[in-house]
Amino acid sequence: MSKLKMAKGRQVKVFDPELVRRREENKKYLLELENENLLLPYTLEAGLYKTSELPPGIHGGWESPVCELRGHFLGHWLSAAAMHYEATGNEMVKAKADEIVDVLEKCQKENGGRWAASIPEKYFYWIGNKKRIWAPQYTVHKTFMGLLDMYEMAGNEKALEIAVHFGEWFYDWSGRYTQEQFQGILDVETGGMLEIWVLLYRITKKGLFRELMDRYYRCDLFDGLLEGRDVLTNMHANTTIPEILGAAAAYEATGEEKWLDIVKAYWDMAVTRRGTYATGGQTCGEIWSPRMHLAYRLGDKNQEHCTVYNMMRLADFLFRCTGDAVYMDYWERNLYNGIMAQGYWRGSFTHGRKSVYPEEGLLTYFLPLRAGGQKAWSSRTQDFFCCHGSLVQANAAHNTGMYYTGENGLYVCQYFDSEYRGMIGDTAISAEQVINSLSGSEHLSSDSPGRQKITDATARQLFHPDKLVFDLKIRAERETEFSIRIRVPWWMQGTPVFLVDGKAVDLRAEKGSFAEIKRVWKQNTIHVEIPKGVHADYLPGRPDMAAFLDGPVVLAGLCGEERTLYVDPREPEQVLVSDNEREWAYWQNTYKTIGQDTGIRFVPLHQVGYEEYQIYFPLKGKNHDSPLEK
Repeated sequence: MSKLKMAKGRQVKVFDPELVRRREENKKYLLELENENLLLPYTLEAGLYKTSELPPGIHGGWESPVCELRGHFLGHWLSAAAMHYEATGNEMVKAKADEIVDVLEKCQKENGGRWAASIPEKYFYWIGNKKRIWAPQYTVHKTFMGLLDMYEMAGNEKALEIAVHFGEWFYDWSGRYTQEQFQGILDVETGGMLEIWVLLYRITKKGLFRELMDRYYRCDLFDGLLEGRDVLTNMHANTTIPEILGAAAAYEATGEEKWLDIVKAYWDMAVTRRGTYATGGQTCGEIWSPRMHLAYRLGDKNQEHCTVYNMMRLADFLFRCTGDAVYMDYWERNLYNGIMAQGYWRGSFTHGRKSVYPEEGLLTYFLPLRAGGQKAWSSRTQDFFCCHGSLVQANAAHNTGMYYTGENGLYVCQYFDSEYRGMIGDTAISAEQVINSLSGSEHLSSDSPGRQKITDATARQLFHPDKLVFDLKIRAERETEFSIRIRVPWWMQGTPVFLVDGKAVDLRAEKGSFAEIKRVWKQNTIHVEIPKGVHADYLPGRPDMAAFLDGPVVLAGLCGEERTLYVDPREPEQVLVSDNEREWAYWQNTYKTIGQDTGIRFVPLHQVGYEEYQIYFPLKGKNHDSPLEK
């Protein structure tokens, strides 16, 4: 069973301005979508929509009444609303969600008391008869998940009742087929239904849901993973990840080791043995790329947002089971270069040039990684492809993945202004994390307002900072001994500094691990400095091509066609130097090339709006004609 527990809900408050902005933009989007339009596929299916004309502002794209996936987004919406309420206590969001659940209950009654979907039951008989239909299990999974999240995170008992009766329909339908016949159905399309049956079994302990868990065990995928076969290359990524999330849930519900073995085998095949792009993604056109040959698939359709979100969920599960920092490193990389790079962009100016495009972008389905790529931002109501759903869920839960608790200890996993409040054993504690955005200003003293005293210690801070600096303020209701474990990231360069109440702490702090400080705590402050810098990240399958990162953040070169960089092969990152390194009181994180025929400006990928950009650059030696030799 899981060793660790993620801190979430109102245990964790986020103060980081950018994460707060994204959460509030997300809340605004959740609230601006009209219930009538969100529910239209359900009320039409149940015969409750009585007018002769469709409502104004009808949703398009995958939510169009003529799309076979209609209604999938409402399930995501309910999950996001439940997450937002759990994190913030916002009653307006909860009231809107409760009203939607009330209408779903009416729809279920009109449909005979069990069916509660936005699509007709016959779609499921069609897949049983091998008639083509587009992903009905995917569609209803979202409805189920939204209902269960509303029950577990927002306390809506009615949502659970709807889900239980809805599940009874699936028990009868799936029982019509032999095991061999049903495996054939699962091989066509499964969605995340296994996870639903696990959750319903865990909540209700009803035997029919335990039997549904067994029926939804997909032999080709799960057994293939256990046998060590590569069952992923060229397979659709985000149809398999939800199945593995179901296996993860099954392990937590039953404790049966086979489920954990399946999840570990999947991660090994999908990530460890496949490699990742610098961003953390591994797909192109929704398909798993060949192992360690990701260079073949640099295109316009890399890194589907849904895949990023669901793989982060899987990383959370594996971290809770193992305590291995590699999974929180993965979370951080994908948060910056996936979730933040692909949603809720805002910028009135495009990196110094007046933009002719809109000043904000909602969501990019994919993240182009080819040279000269450009993000394609979706509309607010006329697309509703799958990633609209992962957008609203991911941005409702920015307080997750930051802190975890285990036996007699707190894990600090991400670096943002934030606060944890909870229990260690029977002692109430708080941990407030404050990032030093000046990166070293703690050494600056002032004799009077507006004047700074420059000391020898500040001399190192006169140029662009080369470290992450933060304070962790620990408060315990009484003196208590426990461990604070702080993630030492994979991107660290050099030796970190840890001070407790101003005194140096000698501890083991290898990158890709956790530094543990065990002592009696009452009112203490841990000061942390983690050295960082720009570094090259080589493309799997192409040792002569690299991306550049500032710590965990991928840097995008602003150019419209492929450019080659001429570098010192021993220190390729030296080709980048700070560009406009400081404005007012804050350091900037933009760069420019030196020693090139034509300069290129580099900015964080998550700050790119409509510009054309390049992530991976062919590298050559400085004499302009020799291939790169590392």
